Amino acid sequence: MDNNALQPLKQRYGVVGNCDELNRALEIALKIAPVDLSVLVTGENGVGKEVFPRIIHDHSLRKGKKYFAVNCGAIPEGTIDSELFGHEKGAFTGAVDQREGYFAAANGGTLFLDEVGELPLSTQARLLRVLETGEYIRVGSSQVRKTDVRIVAATNVNMEKAIADGKFREDLYYRLNTISISVPALRERGEDAALLFRKFALDMSEKYKMPPVRLTDEARRLLVAYPWPGNVRQLKNVTENMSVTAEEREIDSTTLSRYLPPANVHSQLVAVNEAKKEHSFENEREILYQILFDLRRDVSELKRIVREKDEAHATSLNSEADKRRIVYEKAPAKQFEASDDEAYYDAEEVKDEEALTPHKAGPTETPGAPSTDQSLEAVEVSMIRRALAAHNGRRKAAADSLGISERTLYRKIKEYGLE
Repeated sequence: MDNNALQPLKQRYGVVGNCDELNRALEIALKIAPVDLSVLVTGENGVGKEVFPRIIHDHSLRKGKKYFAVNCGAIPEGTIDSELFGHEKGAFTGAVDQREGYFAAANGGTLFLDEVGELPLSTQARLLRVLETGEYIRVGSSQVRKTDVRIVAATNVNMEKAIADGKFREDLYYRLNTISISVPALRERGEDAALLFRKFALDMSEKYKMPPVRLTDEARRLLVAYPWPGNVRQLKNVTENMSVTAEEREIDSTTLSRYLPPANVHSQLVAVNEAKKEHSFENEREILYQILFDLRRDVSELKRIVREKDEAHATSLNSEADKRRIVYEKAPAKQFEASDDEAYYDAEEVKDEEALTPHKAGPTETPGAPSTDQSLEAVEVSMIRRALAAHNGRRKAAADSLGISERTLYRKIKEYGLE
C-alpha cells in the first residue's frame, strides 16, 4: 500500500510522517483489524503507540461496540485485579458495593491494555485465562463469568528480557503477541521530525493566534539529526515551548540548540529510566514480609521475656511461702504476735495465726481444752476440724467462728490435707 492510499488514514488520526517503517505499521493495523486476534504494539515511550489500537478497533467488526484504554502502569498493584475484573461487595476494605471491571464493561468491544509489561504476575495469570477461555472471576467471588473482548496490548518493555528475568509470563507473551506491530522511534524516521515540528508549530499558531515559528535550513538539519530520546512527545514539548518563548519567529541552529538538552544528558536520563523500568513490586513485597517477620520475632521475644519474669516471680512467691511455713512450724507461738517488724506475714495473716494459736492454760484450765503438750499443728488441725463439723463443712462460717479469714482457712485446709 503506497503513501497516497494511507494519507486519508493519517489525516483522520493525526499521524504525520512518510517513513517506510511507519507506513508498514499502519498497513499491518488495517489488515489485521477485521481479524479477531490479539495484537501487541511495541515501541519506545512517546512514539504514539496509542493510535494503533484505535485504528484497529475502528476498522474491525467491533467498531460499533465500546472501546476502553487502560494504562496498566498507572493502577496500583493492590487494585489492578479489581479494576480489570471487578469485585464483590465486602471483598476488601473499602469495597462498599459491587463493581464490574473493564472486561465486563468492554464486553463485545475492544480493550486496550497500555504498558501491559507492568502487570503483576498474579494479574498476568488471570489475563491469560481470559485470553484462553473468555472466563474470569471477580475479586471476592467464586462465580465464573464470561466476556467477549478483543485485547490490544502495548508496551515499551523489552519482553524477551522481562521473560528471562521472570517478570513476565512467557505463555502470556505468546498469547498477546499473535500479531505484532512495531512503531519506530523518531530518530529512525529521518525527515519526519521536521514534518512533525511544522505541524506542532501550526497547531500552536492556530490555537493562540500567533505567527508560527519556522526553522532555517541549518536548524532543520540539527532537528533531524538530534536523537530525540523522548520521541514525538519530546518534540511536541520543545515546539510548544519555542512557540511561546522564542523572541524571533525564525529559529536558527543557535536558538534551537538552547531548547535541546545535550545528547549525553539524555543518555544518562535514559539509563536512569531503564533502571526504573526494572522496578518490581516483588521487591517491595519481600521488604514488607521481612518487616512483618522481624516484628513477629520481636513480639515472640517480648512474650518470652515476660513469661520468664512471671515464672521467676512465681518461684519467688513460692519460696517466700515455703519460708513462711517453715518459720511458722518451727517458731514458738509468741513469734506470731502482731508486730510492725514482722518480716514474713502481713497484719491479716498474723491476726489469723494468733486466732488459731492456743495460749498456755493456767491453773483454771477449762476441762476438755487441748493440753499444752500437744503439738501446734495437732492443735490447729483439731480446731479446724471441730469448726468445720460444727458448721456442716461451710468454710466461710467455720472461718468466722475461728476468727480468721476465709483465705487463711483455705490455706490451712490445703496445708494439712483436710480436703
